[in-house]
Amino acid sequence: MPTTLLVIFTIFLTISLYIISRKLFLKTKNPLYNPVLLSTTVIIIVFHYTGITFEQYKPGKDVMTFLLGPATVALALPLYLNRNVLRQNLLPILVGISCGALSTLTTAVLLAKISGLDSLITASIAPKSITAPIAIEISLLTGGDPAIAVAFVVFTGTLGSIIGPGALSFCKIKNPIARGLAMGVTSHGQGTATILQEGALQGAMAGVAMAVAAIFISFIAPFYIPWLVNF
Repeated sequence: MPTTLLVIFTIFLTISLYIISRKLFLKTKNPLYNPVLLSTTVIIIVFHYTGITFEQYKPGKDVMTFLLGPATVALALPLYLNRNVLRQNLLPILVGISCGALSTLTTAVLLAKISGLDSLITASIAPKSITAPIAIEISLLTGGDPAIAVAFVVFTGTLGSIIGPGALSFCKIKNPIARGLAMGVTSHGQGTATILQEGALQGAMAGVAMAVAAIFISFIAPFYIPWLVNF
């Protein structure tokens, strides 16, 4: 297949499968129909049987990745619409995000150490709950591996978006601010996209949590992660 047609095909395939997966998820509310999980699984299967390699998929992926910038900026709209809620609850929101980000990082490292994983993997796991571009830079600064870090970021986001809303409901957490903050801190972009489906307020709080947690971890990671890994 000519390169141009292949790029168009991979983009069309990815977008189509995501739309179908999202409609199935919204209709059934089944966590196994999570758009990222389901569409990614089907894409892998299609590529396996058609012989399309990742290198052939990469040009189309790069086009779609470029569009993540405008999509991320668009998250500012629900935040702007709910700016009064943010202003009225600013202090508890900031404290909650900081505590949540610190606890997820600490728990990940301690569990990795208890499991006997080496320092490279442990340092790579540490930034699993922040967005991928920042996790890559943090892993480079703290002795981790960027590829492993990204893998754990994607896994964490996917798992969190699948079980997060249900886990919060199981724990009787109904406050939309708390639900949004929890999803944003633990599951970054994927969690934000998932909780946004519950409401604009939840999505706005998740967006705030995702951004603030990334900034907070960026400041403490260079000295906190190495100290914790070698503790």
